[in-house]
Amino acid sequence: MFSKTLPKSKGKGSAAGPLNTVFSWYIKKRLTQISRFKAHPSEVQEETLNLLLKSAKNTEFGKKHQFSNINSYADFKNNIPLQSYESLKPYIDRLKKGEQNLLWNSEVLWFAKSSGTTGQTSKFIPVSKEALENCHYRGGKDLLGMYYQHHPQTKLFKGKHLIIGGSAELNYLNPKSYYGDLSSIIVKNLPWWCEWRRTPSKEIALMSQWEEKLDMMAKTTVKDDVHIIAGVPSWTLVLLNKILVQEKTDNIMDVWPNLELYMYGGVNFGPYANQFKKIIKSSKMNYVQSYNASEGIFGIQDKIASEDMLLMLDYGIFYEFIPMDLYQQGIKDTIVLNEVKVNTNYALVISTNSGLWRYELGDTVIFTSTTPYRIKVSGRTEYFINAFGEELIVDNANGAMETVCQQLNCEIENFTACPIYMDDQAQGGKHEWLIEFKTTPNNLEKFSLLLDRELQKRNSDYEAKRTGNLSLHLPKITSLKSGTFYEWLKTKNKLGGQNKIPRLKNDRHFAEELLEIQGNISN
Repeated sequence: MFSKTLPKSKGKGSAAGPLNTVFSWYIKKRLTQISRFKAHPSEVQEETLNLLLKSAKNTEFGKKHQFSNINSYADFKNNIPLQSYESLKPYIDRLKKGEQNLLWNSEVLWFAKSSGTTGQTSKFIPVSKEALENCHYRGGKDLLGMYYQHHPQTKLFKGKHLIIGGSAELNYLNPKSYYGDLSSIIVKNLPWWCEWRRTPSKEIALMSQWEEKLDMMAKTTVKDDVHIIAGVPSWTLVLLNKILVQEKTDNIMDVWPNLELYMYGGVNFGPYANQFKKIIKSSKMNYVQSYNASEGIFGIQDKIASEDMLLMLDYGIFYEFIPMDLYQQGIKDTIVLNEVKVNTNYALVISTNSGLWRYELGDTVIFTSTTPYRIKVSGRTEYFINAFGEELIVDNANGAMETVCQQLNCEIENFTACPIYMDDQAQGGKHEWLIEFKTTPNNLEKFSLLLDRELQKRNSDYEAKRTGNLSLHLPKITSLKSGTFYEWLKTKNKLGGQNKIPRLKNDRHFAEELLEIQGNISN
């Protein structure tokens, strides 16, 4: 492997020059295309829908739903009911066995294994060649391109790119196809010029045993000149802290002095920001995010000083939205891009160039701008607390938690929250916040008071229910032992990759599992 034989790049005599030249050309071309969909978003989305329908009109799904007779968005809505994974699963099961031309017209051989944010049964999301090239790879290039635009003197391409992903397994239902985390599918299909710059080796990157893989990554990547890290924040911190112990230092810059960019997605970065800055002690370090999922890449951070993301409209994905106030009433009437409003919570519905049609993704987004369309991820359709009419969403929880941790100079590993229902003798109820602290605050009661105050600032429904303690009482803070969330993920076989913790649950099932695991962890 190149990564084992090439010396650390010093910036002279390397392939960085030609790569920078090619990338500069790509950026200029893409900026023109991006400017077009910024200026004409509805037209670009209409073109996307027409191309998707034309491509799949002769598939089994396309014939069943009369794609050839669809001439408008109204026809599209009328001909195709909203789809869930369960409604598409019979087609996906047949695809896994080798049948083709069911949901999409090109051959589908790859399946991204995903369970979202829970320990539920895994989903197998079809990934076509078109989706891989025109969405996932394009999204990665665009993220780097936008970064390059803001940092034209960057030396990213003189070093290695450390990708912290999942594992791949063979799908023996069809010897030609395989499944794994999306990151593993991307790694297995990378062009040679990307593989040359990536670390760790493909053999390590695709290991299935997460703990063993972490050890191997820590031992091998320290030998490389890493300029970029990409991965989910929580798992990236696990690797970086392991490397710090191994190398007997408290600063990652001692290991990788040319590190300058961390690319993340999948979870809110706020609660982890201080931990990264604490162990990556460098004024030149930059952090950018994308909105990526097994089903596609949807948004990219295109501004330095803002964490919202540009909605990417030319990746072969057609977007629809359901206002969450209607969604929670069981009214799933979709609207399109030119009908959305800022500061409104929407459930996201997508149709993709892998054959997911009017697919309820399960994510919720809030538009921060409509000129151009920029979004932030606000949570999941099933992850909220509304036990007492407070309508608390993940975006509220993440923002409040980040602020309180800054105020009290404490750090968290992970957290979740759920309701506590009072007995017949007490009115109302409260929320229990189960938090695994990395640095514990001196006073949990003060933490509770500040958290309550921040939640009231962010959510008027929560504020109303807290008035007079009639419906909702002060939050209860439960400090969990170190390793509790890790052990929960381990029991669910969900270590590593894109696996995440549900931030809010409207019942106590998850919380009770955590409390039981904590009871089994020795002090």
